[in-house]
Amino acid sequence: MTVIELPDKQAAALKARAASQGLTLEAWLKRLADETSLADAPRSPQEAAARILELQQRVKPDPEGWTVHDYITHDRR
Repeated sequence: MTVIELPDKQAAALKARAASQGLTLEAWLKRLADETSLADAPRSPQEAAARILELQQRVKPDPEGWTVHDYITHDRR
């Protein structure tokens, strides 16, 4: 077990944030650490492709119709 010392005000804020999600501070920090370690884990090509497609669905088209290539080469001419 590791002990981390925080000012009382910060500890209270973290406890409140955990409680707002129905968790103890310990459970909330464990979940946060698990999510972070999963985000850092290498992905298979299939997982990476699925994540790219997910991100592309959320991205709105450029209002001026520019492509990524247009933005990259804009000031290189």
